[in-house]
Amino acid sequence: MAIVDVVKYSGPARILAWKFPSEELSNWTQLIVNESQEAILFKGGQALDTYGPGRYTLSTNNIPLLTAFLKLPFGGNTPFTAEVWYVNKVHALDVKWGTPTPIQLKDPEYNIMVPLRANGQFGIQVDNSSKFLIKLVGTMPTFDQDTVVRYFRGMFITKIKDALASYLVQRKVSILEINAYLEELSSYMQEKAAPPFAEYGIKLLNFYVNDISVPEDDPAVKTLKNALAKKAEMNIVGYNYQTERTFDTLEGAARNPGSTAAGIMGAGIGLGIGAGVGGSIGQQFGGMTQAMGGAAQETVTCPNCNAQVPANIKFCPQCGKPIPSPGQTKVIKCYKCGGVIPVGSKFCPDCGNAYNPCPKCGADLAPGTKVCGTCGFSLPNPCPFCGEPLERSDLKFCPSCGKSLTNVCASCGHTNPAAAKFCLNCGLKL
Repeated sequence: MAIVDVVKYSGPARILAWKFPSEELSNWTQLIVNESQEAILFKGGQALDTYGPGRYTLSTNNIPLLTAFLKLPFGGNTPFTAEVWYVNKVHALDVKWGTPTPIQLKDPEYNIMVPLRANGQFGIQVDNSSKFLIKLVGTMPTFDQDTVVRYFRGMFITKIKDALASYLVQRKVSILEINAYLEELSSYMQEKAAPPFAEYGIKLLNFYVNDISVPEDDPAVKTLKNALAKKAEMNIVGYNYQTERTFDTLEGAARNPGSTAAGIMGAGIGLGIGAGVGGSIGQQFGGMTQAMGGAAQETVTCPNCNAQVPANIKFCPQCGKPIPSPGQTKVIKCYKCGGVIPVGSKFCPDCGNAYNPCPKCGADLAPGTKVCGTCGFSLPNPCPFCGEPLERSDLKFCPSCGKSLTNVCASCGHTNPAAAKFCLNCGLKL
């Protein structure tokens, strides 16, 4: 039986772990460990000694842990058996990964299920050789980067799906826009994938998501992209879906030979197109509908953005502000934020400030206002006891609470003794 005198490994960088084929070693075997390598001796399945880069002479004198396993006399070239494993600790930065099948995720913006494919690469390094060999490599003669990907594929799919779903939901990013966030998503997913690698002695150096794509032939993707293209077209020409449906309805009536309004409708459509698509087309259609005896939809002007909106809605679809009801002749605006206060409201719907109406015109007034800035009405002084407005200044008793108003300071409302000539609170003459 041959006795090995030199043990070394100079294989490719993609091999992460390699076992020396022979276990019959001599007492003076030369062990050569290259840079970025680490050698570990095993005897009976137990790791004995670890060697970093350099040249070593294997002898029972310098392998204390091996002595207990040897039963033969020492001296000369006495053979002994031991396994020598080489672990490649070089930075492997080109390990490819990818999802074998599409991952079904819900788009947080459009609320539809869309299939996703993702791919990229990551970098690893064996950080703990003993843990790597014992927990992952086992009895395999070699262990390369492809084996790492194969072993961790299930973990990858789970972590990637979880990371993508949580990232999209937390940041409200549409699936169709996710490629604009690849750098941030790569860092996010590296944090999720690093702990499972560390359990097997592998350090995850980096993690990159190169591309996230959706199958073009998927029905949900086709529907979503068609809808977005239609929306972009409407935004460019300046009309919305409701206007387009009205246009389609009128055009269908114009093309119907049996319709009595076909001639009028056809002429109206021609005039509408000639006048341009936009706000004017809605007005022209409204006029044509009235001419045919139909009921035109009544519109009002939003007091906040001046948009023409249907009269039966409560909030403007353009700016979201409240729309005054038809019976409300004047627009009440909050003195604090300028928002519209609907009739019957006690608070501003925008800032929550309490509504303080003018008794004459209903305008919202700031606390302490003496004269209304809208109608010029002089506000009566409140009763210093119950707060009710006093219509006259010569009253001696409050008509609401019955308290005496004699010698009440007209400036600060402080009640003074009957003989006092100056207010004891503010000093003004009574």
